[in-house]
Amino acid sequence: MHSTTSWSPRERQDHHLLQSGLDMLDQGLTVFDSELQLVAWNAAFLRLLDFPQELVFVGASFESFMRYNAERGEYGPGDIEELVRARVDAARAFEVHNTERHRPGGQIIAVRGGPLPDKGFVALYTDITAQRRYERLALEHQLELEERVSERTRELRASNERLSAASDSNRAIATALRLSEERLRLITDSVPALIGYFDRDQIYRYANQRYAEWFDHLKSGIVGRSIEQVVGEKIYLDVLPYIARAIRGEQVSYQYAMERADGPSVHARSTIVPEFDADGAVLGCFVLSIDISELTSAQAALLEAQKMEAVGQLTGGLAHDFNNLLTVVIGNLAALMEHDPLPATAQCVAPALSAAKRGAALIKRLLAFARQQPLTPCPVNVGELVAATCALLQHSVPDNVAVAITQSAPEAFALTDPHQLENALLNLAFNGRDAMPGGGTLRIDIAPRTVGEQEGGALDMLPGYYIQISVSDNGAGMSQKTLARAFEPFFTTKRFGAGNGLGLSMVYGFAKQSEGGVSIHSAAGQGTTVRLLLPRCTAPPAVAPAPAEAAPDPARHKALVLLVEDDADVRMLIRGQLMQLGYPVLEAGDGADAIAMLDSVPDIGVVISDIALPGRLSGRQIVRSVRASYPHIALLLISGYPHEASAHEASAHEACDGDPPVLQKPFSKLMLRRALAERMA
Repeated sequence: MHSTTSWSPRERQDHHLLQSGLDMLDQGLTVFDSELQLVAWNAAFLRLLDFPQELVFVGASFESFMRYNAERGEYGPGDIEELVRARVDAARAFEVHNTERHRPGGQIIAVRGGPLPDKGFVALYTDITAQRRYERLALEHQLELEERVSERTRELRASNERLSAASDSNRAIATALRLSEERLRLITDSVPALIGYFDRDQIYRYANQRYAEWFDHLKSGIVGRSIEQVVGEKIYLDVLPYIARAIRGEQVSYQYAMERADGPSVHARSTIVPEFDADGAVLGCFVLSIDISELTSAQAALLEAQKMEAVGQLTGGLAHDFNNLLTVVIGNLAALMEHDPLPATAQCVAPALSAAKRGAALIKRLLAFARQQPLTPCPVNVGELVAATCALLQHSVPDNVAVAITQSAPEAFALTDPHQLENALLNLAFNGRDAMPGGGTLRIDIAPRTVGEQEGGALDMLPGYYIQISVSDNGAGMSQKTLARAFEPFFTTKRFGAGNGLGLSMVYGFAKQSEGGVSIHSAAGQGTTVRLLLPRCTAPPAVAPAPAEAAPDPARHKALVLLVEDDADVRMLIRGQLMQLGYPVLEAGDGADAIAMLDSVPDIGVVISDIALPGRLSGRQIVRSVRASYPHIALLLISGYPHEASAHEASAHEACDGDPPVLQKPFSKLMLRRALAERMA
């Protein structure tokens, strides 16, 4: 080991400054020269690999570390000399290596090494045992860093006191120190962290490569400049309170965001650790920053998804209750029209019936946002559907709005529901039209798109192959505040009566239910582009049309019907419709009453049951019981929930492929007649 007694105070200070900086790292580090002798290391290396302090010194051989590990069983059974020789021979190749060491006790150490220009090599050791627990580890790492920095600061003060008493006499040691400093700077430039140092006058004295790149500077352009000149006025004003506290001697941590001129904002978490002299005065501060942009984006995407999911669940529940109410309203209004067809009655009833049907359509749009609207996905030629939709738009778009369609691929097929896709396109087109009262261009672009993991995470969708439909206008655009709420149901910026705020909500729900995604890009005064992504698929094979079958006539089936419905008003309405169709009816308000009637009335030929019932038995459980005990009875389920929600009202195993179809509320007498005819055919 070389003597350091002849170093100058400045050389000793620089050496210990660099060593202290390395010791602050969570990763272990070693540098071996071309003779496989130890040149540099840090405290984390000893801690991670459990080496004793006396084993490390400048000039220690690589072989001594391998032998120590072999003798304590780190490499498993075998001849110790062979185990050591194999690892020394591999190291002499001076090649890039990336390995993982599984240590006794379950600890996993990632070892990443690479050669240096003079045939030596540098190796980084990282504990990746709990890599998946980011947030908890981030806090633990921060606390560990604070403790280690405090310890190193005390050691630095003690080292400075010892160095001040040493003499400056050895040129060879100074040369070796300069070479060591160059190697350490090379290492710190390779560390995946932003490391800097500024003095008490807020002037940078050191910055590694990543720190300089983060602020779009060269390393040489940072040293000697003030913090405000490097980071910019906006960020400087945001972090100035933390800098002031650090200069007063307090260790601080904070987060900040920085706008990029060529891309989205980036986020960093920083810790400032003050450096003290022997008298306790602050000399300057170390800065350690970590890029948390991906973590911040993931957290924001998760919060947005949770918010939209909560709103969707609430919407789905409201839709069920409104469907029951509309069943009663529409059914009774239709019955009134049938029993009293006079013009005066029709004049009053027809508008009410029309309004109720519009309410039912509104519920369907709510269910589309809640991702509970039943879909019928199939391969759809998106280009043909867009062209057909634009033909429908011709009479809804003013003359001063031009509609343009571009398609980058000759055929673009997506697996989706064509009717819901057409509805979504119409909503987007009408929004674009309304955003251009003075005229403009409505552009629809169709293109295949590959979504990677990062983009898929931001849009809450799986990576894969998609068809992208972009609907753009050059109208008023949206502010950032409006953009943040654009997908919320009932949120609208249109004047009262001009919109219900469900257009974009429906598009959002349709995209998610189709296992796709949607995004909005807009700025005030710069127009809006909505990108709808749907799963790509191949073109379907040609299928000959099946011959039409005559609908069965239920008139000859007048079996006794057991109607199971907990809502008394809905039950009374459906009973009236059944009696008008010629069916005798028994009623039950829950599953227990229904089973009791089935056991006591053998003449029951049809069971019509709501799915969601009070008590222990749901409609699907009634179906199981009837099929097991009375297989001759026809079955029909009804529900105010959509198909997919009904399948999950009870336990996940309750619904199965053999269940009868579900007649959705609200339904008319004609729809009930057709459903009964199909079940009794």
